[in-house]
Amino acid sequence: MANDEHVSLLWQGVAAWNAWRQNNPEINPDLAGACFSEANLSVIDLSGADLSGANLSKSWLDQAKLNGANFSRADLSGANLSTADLFGANLSGANLEGSNVCQASLVWANLGGANLCNAILVGTNCQGANLSGANLAGAWLEGATLVDTDLRSADLTGCRIYGVSAWGLKLSSDTKQKNLIITTLGEAVITVDNIEVAQFIYLMFHNQKLREVIDTITSKVVLILGRFTDQRKAVLEALRDELRKRDYLPILFDFEKPLSRDTDETITLLARMARFVIADISDAKSVLQELRAIVPDLPSVPVQPIIVAIQEEPGMFDFYRNRPSFLAVHRYVDQEQLLSDLGDKVIRPAELKVLELRG
Repeated sequence: MANDEHVSLLWQGVAAWNAWRQNNPEINPDLAGACFSEANLSVIDLSGADLSGANLSKSWLDQAKLNGANFSRADLSGANLSTADLFGANLSGANLEGSNVCQASLVWANLGGANLCNAILVGTNCQGANLSGANLAGAWLEGATLVDTDLRSADLTGCRIYGVSAWGLKLSSDTKQKNLIITTLGEAVITVDNIEVAQFIYLMFHNQKLREVIDTITSKVVLILGRFTDQRKAVLEALRDELRKRDYLPILFDFEKPLSRDTDETITLLARMARFVIADISDAKSVLQELRAIVPDLPSVPVQPIIVAIQEEPGMFDFYRNRPSFLAVHRYVDQEQLLSDLGDKVIRPAELKVLELRG
């Protein structure tokens, strides 16, 4: 139950209330369960106050100091909280449906299970906020900061997320992310179903430099796999230099160290970005092991194996021969011959296979 004296003080007006707060900083107001529906409480100081279960529907709390306040289970539907300071506030289970929280600070606030359906959070700072289990369906999140924000089990269906800063999000398998709108008003509506991917896709549409980087990656990256033994190092580096001269972007991976799970994932990721792969299997059993993941799992990425002429093809090559992306082995005597043959016998077959597999 609310403290009747505190409720009476608040109804005397914001100026009188704020003066009382300033003169009595040690008192944490008890306004639990009180009704202030449609009240004009702009710029009020309710920091640290207990407003749990209070009715603040359609109230005006813009520019208010609400940091550390307890609004758990409170009714803030249709309220104006624009530019309010809600740092560390407890809004768990609160009803903020249709509220205006533009430019407010929700940093480290607890909104677990809150109802923010159709709320306006344009430019709102939600860094570190707990929105787990919250209903944000149809909310307007343009320009909001969602850094280290907990969105596990939250419903983001139909949110407008143009310009959001989404980093370090905590998501779960039951976070609903359907029909997220990544364009602003006045633009053609584009929707995606993943908030982390959404940020990247929008940047790709609107950042020419980023598009150029992506085009470079998808059209020019060549992954070179091999061993950096003293004997092989010069050959592989010469191969890399020659690919550069031909306007490719070579990425060279050294198998000198034992493979680990992280290494395996790194190689697979690099292969996914590559136009094609050149695998020097000379003295490199580790390369063959890694190809077992690349060749079957990435059928659209051509693999051009090369081997020094004096060595025999390993027995496990039978595993690869019938794979459409795996090209015939090119043999070379020395570095000079490899570079001489590179255009016609290594790059050209790989490029033809790219056209065949990707159209």
